[in-house]
This record gives sequence, structure tokens and C-alpha cells, in this order.
Amino acid sequence: MKSLDEYRGIVSDDILAKIYNKATKLNNKHVVNISSTYQGGGVAEILHNLVCLMNDAGLDFGWRILPGTQGFFTTTKRMHNALQGENVNMELIHKDYYLETNEKFAVFTHISHNAVIIHDPQPLPLIKFMDKKQPWIWRCHIDLSNPNKELWDYIKTFILRYDVVIVSDEQYKRKDLPVEQRIIMPSIDPLSTKNMDITDEMIKSYVELYKIPTDKPIVLQISRFDKWKDPEGVIEVFRRVKKEYDCRLILCGSAATDDPEGVEIYHHLVSNNSDLLESGEMMLITAEDNYMVNSLQRLAAVVLQKSTREGFGLTITEALWKGKPVVASNIGGIPNQIQNNKTGILVNPHDFDECAEAVLRVLKDKKFADKIGKAAKEYVREKFLITRHALDYLNLLIDIL
Repeated sequence: MKSLDEYRGIVSDDILAKIYNKATKLNNKHVVNISSTYQGGGVAEILHNLVCLMNDAGLDFGWRILPGTQGFFTTTKRMHNALQGENVNMELIHKDYYLETNEKFAVFTHISHNAVIIHDPQPLPLIKFMDKKQPWIWRCHIDLSNPNKELWDYIKTFILRYDVVIVSDEQYKRKDLPVEQRIIMPSIDPLSTKNMDITDEMIKSYVELYKIPTDKPIVLQISRFDKWKDPEGVIEVFRRVKKEYDCRLILCGSAATDDPEGVEIYHHLVSNNSDLLESGEMMLITAEDNYMVNSLQRLAAVVLQKSTREGFGLTITEALWKGKPVVASNIGGIPNQIQNNKTGILVNPHDFDECAEAVLRVLKDKKFADKIGKAAKEYVREKFLITRHALDYLNLLIDIL
């Protein structure tokens, strides 16, 4: 368990004093967060860190998990895809699973808190089955810029009951939603096991543990095995890069418990790219190990994030914090983090040649890579650490309570 004291020297004392001061204004207030998974993905990672920090500041800030069946998570994954613009067959979205799971959870959980924060679409309908006596906030972590119209109209039925909607970017605000909408960008915890400073000896131990070869530069993408992260596109870019530069691709990811598509996508990658896997030019890692991820990001020569949809992209933030050059798609919330050619390189995710050229530039120009890496770390320190995130939530809660 970490305390705010440990962030001294990473952020200014002024920021820490503001957090304590604002938390004092919320004395005796109890806030609960509800999401659909305890591990896997950015939402769970943010809450693991933010809940501890807010409690240390003096606020009662809790977290509960909505359990669901395979049918429920299959449906909510299809909803997730449709909200991000995919043309989904609405007949395959079983609204009965969706509503029944939330209604059952309403029976098993009791909410007498001063405020409720619901994360993403999975527990969104819960408000329909509760006796609402306090402000409810829907925190949407995904890209809402071009949702499937039919599905958006359906979930608006529930969103209209909420007091505030939080999104990660201005472009995700919906003009057709008569509910207050605020922007709170995600963050990373610089003291988490995934982001803390680690020694060269520790990095070496994880290299040996996971049998990670280090004989050539590493091109790295760390993401869930999700079609929106475009792992097939990453591999296609790598095939072009390796024609000019001897390097190795590592894809490190997993499937969150609320994402049933992940295993299928992983097996598809294995079967379609046996030549790269057998030659050792590509490596797939599926282990859930934050120290290993930390080590990989520090080892990488260049970090990729070639998403075709991205609400924000915390794996980018993590790599930037470690001073690594990042090549990422110019979509969604990613441009909030990367100033092109200053704190990273932005590319068209559908232009494989452009992406390959950016990767090659970083691999070949070490001076440029070091320059943007140093700038990136300071940019994250200023804008995307958990202390700023805590302040944003405290300001919102003060306003509504």
C-alpha cells in the first residue's frame, strides 16, 4: 500500500498539498466505483492505484466488481465494438443477458454511498434497478466519437438517468446527450510495479525468466489481444521494417476476463505467423507480470501502439514515462499524449509504409530517439500521473457533493 508521501520528488509538494486539502472537504463522504473486471485492461489498472491513493488522502473511496457469465461478456464486448463504430449485427446483442446480470447484481449489492461511479457499458444499467438517492457518474473509457446509432440510442436510455458523464477527450462528448459531460484523462502510477524504477539486475532476471532474447533491437507493442489494437497490422509493419533493419518484434498481451475475443485473436496470430515465430524474429508473451512488462518497456528500442481505435492508451503513457520513443496512431486519445516529433511520432494507422518509416527513423537515429524520449517523460510528469487524476476526481466530487 502506497501513501501520498512517496510521491514527493516525483511531483511538486504543491500538488500533494492540494490533494490533502480537497479530500478534507469530502470528510465523511463515501464513494463507490463499479466495474466489470478486477484485472486486465486500463480500467482495472487505474482503479487498483487510484482507490489506494484516494483512501490515503482521507476519502472513503471503494470499488466493487460486477460478475457476469460468458454470455454477458460476449454481449458487452459486442456492445463495446459497436460503440467504437463497428458494424455489429444487433440481433447478436442479447439485451436480456445485459439487463438480467445488472438486475441480479442490484439484489446482491447495497448502495448507500454518497456518490456512485460506474465504469464503461457493462454495469451501466445498474442505475435502473437501484433506488437512486445520490449522484451517479458514468465514466466511459472508450471512444464514443462514432458509435453505432441503434446501440447508442439504446444505452442512452440508461445514461439519461445519470448526473454526470466522464469521457477522456473532447471529441467523445455527445451533442445529443443532455447530461453534463466532463473530461478526465486517464493516468499511470509512477510507483506501481509496472512503472517504478527498477535495477539493471532485476531487468536481467526477468529477461532470463521469460527467455527474452536481447541480441538485437526490440520493437515492442504491449496491448490486450484485441482487434482494435491491430496486432496483425503491427506484424505487417514489422515485416517491412525487418527488410531494412535487423530487429525483433515482441507482442506482449493478455485477455481481460470481460473480453472473450482475446483468446481467439491470439490463436489467429499464432497460426498466421508461424514463419516469424519459428525463426525467432517474433515473440508472443501472454504472462500477466507487471515487472516483466516494466523490464520489456525499458529494453525496447521503439514502442508501437498501432491501434485503429483507442480511448486513450495507457501503454503509451507507460512507455513515455520510461523515456522511450513511441510510434503511435494519430487517433482517439493518443494525440493528447504525443506531440508529433517532440514527445513521439504520430502515424496514420492504416498506412503501413508510413508506420514502418517512423519505426526505422527511431531505430536508425539514436540522437533523435533519445531527444523525444526525454521530452516524453517530462510531458507525462506534467499531465498524466495519478496525482493529477486524483485532483480531477476530487474537484468533480466537491462540485456534485
